Amino acid sequence: MADEQTSARVDSWIWSVRLTRTRSIASDACRGGHVRVNGVRVKPAHAVRVGDEIRLRHEGRERIVVASRIITKRVGAAVAAECYVDKSPPPPPREETVTVAVRARGAGRPTKRQRRDIDRLLGRAEGRTREPREPRG
Repeated sequence: MADEQTSARVDSWIWSVRLTRTRSIASDACRGGHVRVNGVRVKPAHAVRVGDEIRLRHEGRERIVVASRIITKRVGAAVAAECYVDKSPPPPPREETVTVAVRARGAGRPTKRQRRDIDRLLGRAEGRTREPREPRG
């Protein structure tokens, strides 16, 4: 393309290639020190060029991308993916959440017997390990 740019603001480029949802989030990330270009922390107005490595910490994950095309207007996801080479490590596996038993509303607290049954079921059977008494008589 004859009208292709050689550089763009880092916050604008990050937003244009859909690494962040808004440009203000991209600017805040730059100001907060969460964006590095070629290993150096940068301000939002820093120029990004083809071949630069951009590291972005966003939403608890580090994204590592190499700019392969410079754009300043936000484009669709398919076109945006062509503007960089993603070298990010794969995200960590999601931890499985344990389902929690929910008592019916208004059922009140469990009785002592129900609580002991729940403790036994959950493997928390602590407390007395004494044998039950024999009936009198």
